[in-house]
Amino acid sequence: MIGHFVGPYRFLSNFFPAEIELDGEIYPTVEAAFQARKTLDPDERAKIRVAKTPGVAKRLGRRVKLVPDWEKIKITVMTDLVRQKFTRHRALAAELLATWDQKLVEGNTWRDHFWGVCDGYGLNWLGKILMKVRDELRK
Repeated sequence: MIGHFVGPYRFLSNFFPAEIELDGEIYPTVEAAFQARKTLDPDERAKIRVAKTPGVAKRLGRRVKLVPDWEKIKITVMTDLVRQKFTRHRALAAELLATWDQKLVEGNTWRDHFWGVCDGYGLNWLGKILMKVRDELRK
């Protein structure tokens, strides 16, 4: 099992630099694109796109006016962006495939029990998405 996306597995993190296209604009990371996708406001999206770090992009995304039904679509949005990361960047795809069948768990200390696992519990949606994309790449 890979339990944290750090060190040699940092590439699995949404904060890892890998350009992503969203609605004709290029974002530096999956995290930035995901946060921008939360809103339809072009000014809010632009601020997120040019944020100095993925952490800043994440903080900006917490303050945007959400698109309707965000809670219903966020897993699909994340899946599409993560898929793009690994289909657009072949070297990253090779690294993902090199994890073979290891369980991927986005272990964290910031209490994210939806996308990852903290204190031994969580839904680990990011890990599930990464394993799904890995299976798709194999085919």
